[in-house]
Amino acid sequence: QVHLEESGGSSVQAGGSLRLSCTTSGETYTTYCYAWFRQTPGKGREGVAVFDYLSRTTYADSVKDRFTVSREKEKNRLELQMSNLQPEDTAIYYCAVGPCTRSNRLSTDGYDFWGQGTQVTVSS
Repeated sequence: QVHLEESGGSSVQAGGSLRLSCTTSGETYTTYCYAWFRQTPGKGREGVAVFDYLSRTTYADSVKDRFTVSREKEKNRLELQMSNLQPEDTAIYYCAVGPCTRSNRLSTDGYDFWGQGTQVTVSS
């Protein structure tokens, strides 16, 4: 059974940094994409960053040059380093995993399993 659990969400001032972690277990994909999404009330989940089985990364335009996604394979941990955070980054952040078959890797359609989310709040 696949399980994902996020941690690291907190409240920070604008311009600050946070590091989110997602521990994973049970996945059996040969080719895979791990991703971070975020969601605010009344809106759908927005793809933020993707890390694939060849260590390639994909970022949403809104977070390029501020966020960095990485994975420690030995520790089964996906991370998202966020810097220069802005109030518009406030959201619940979710990690997800899927078979990496979609051309649009930032779409929720490509992911089968999700964590419960961790809240990030950025105040101005």
